Amino acid sequence: MAYLDHAATTPMLPEAVQAMTAQLTVTGNASSLHAAGRRARRTVEEGRESLAAALGARPSEVVFTAGGTEADNLAVKGLYWARRAADPARVRLLASPVEHHAVLDAVHWLADHEGARVEWLPVDGYGRVSPEALREAIAKDPSDVALATVMWANNEIGTVMPVRELAEVAAEFDVPLHADAVQAFGQLEVDFAASGLAAMTVSGHKIGGPYGIGALVLGREYAPVPLLHGGGQERQVRSGTLDTPAVAAFAVAGELATARRADFAKEVGALRDALIAAVTQAVPDALLGGDPDPAGRLPANAHFSFPGCEGDSLLLLLDAQGIACSTGSACTAGVAQPSHVVLATGTDPELARGTLRFSLGHTSTRDDVDAVAKAIGPAVERARTAGLS
Repeated sequence: MAYLDHAATTPMLPEAVQAMTAQLTVTGNASSLHAAGRRARRTVEEGRESLAAALGARPSEVVFTAGGTEADNLAVKGLYWARRAADPARVRLLASPVEHHAVLDAVHWLADHEGARVEWLPVDGYGRVSPEALREAIAKDPSDVALATVMWANNEIGTVMPVRELAEVAAEFDVPLHADAVQAFGQLEVDFAASGLAAMTVSGHKIGGPYGIGALVLGREYAPVPLLHGGGQERQVRSGTLDTPAVAAFAVAGELATARRADFAKEVGALRDALIAAVTQAVPDALLGGDPDPAGRLPANAHFSFPGCEGDSLLLLLDAQGIACSTGSACTAGVAQPSHVVLATGTDPELARGTLRFSLGHTSTRDDVDAVAKAIGPAVERARTAGLS
């Protein structure tokens, strides 16, 4: 199989598997005071320190969660509740319309159930929020803004946001800015301290770690209202017994993702460029989504719209040829409607139905690119014929 859906999940790194399996047979709750508990706590804290170093953060800023979705919800809902509790006038929530559904649906929920007034930040044709757009939105009335959330890099079309510039604007008005950095971590230079963000989401299984583990990197001055109540194990903002094996594996994957990032970007970026060239040669009217400048998109992302096609049909035709890709986020796979991300860029709804995302990773090879080059032309032709019948 040519696996080209690494943005959905990427294979675990052997080193992460080894770190995880080494902990699976060791007993101990990291919150217990006896020797077994202290041993587990040491493993967790060493993992926290390693992950913090990889992310340019302090260990005390790393809050472990059960994944990126929980971290996004804790940031968006928790910060909104905390800011509104401190000042009831702060009910305006600024968000980009191209966010992952973990953020998007949390924002909608706050609007439906908690009285949030949501303002969607405009994006350009590449799906990018400009600092000027954020400034204009906040400046309407800085006193009523609870928070802003703009992802670091888009999971569907690969566009990279100007996070540092956005954070500078938000800081001018004392507005906390959260960024979902799930796709950015391991592909781009991610430095929490340098970014100026208030909070940042990362996930284990997108960088070669296990499923079910993520983190919210949270500035020490922020205390979001918890989603979960219990033991308050993580800074009193997240409760739940710490998953020591997953933390150990996540930390190893994060350390390796950071250490190998430059080589990954160079090598996988070259494969991505070759894939883009192959697809556009085989299907000349295919339209590249996101920023066409390689410097403005994730090195592992190639997103296309194919006129006259249904994306699901193309996906299944390629799957029959042993090529795994997606029409967008795995969280919305099978949903018979155009991607909200693609629509937000101004793409015609009919064209937005015919999209495919090829996302590469640490196991990708030139053979994968060649497989797509061979299969994509006939698949598009067949999909178009089916659409006319």
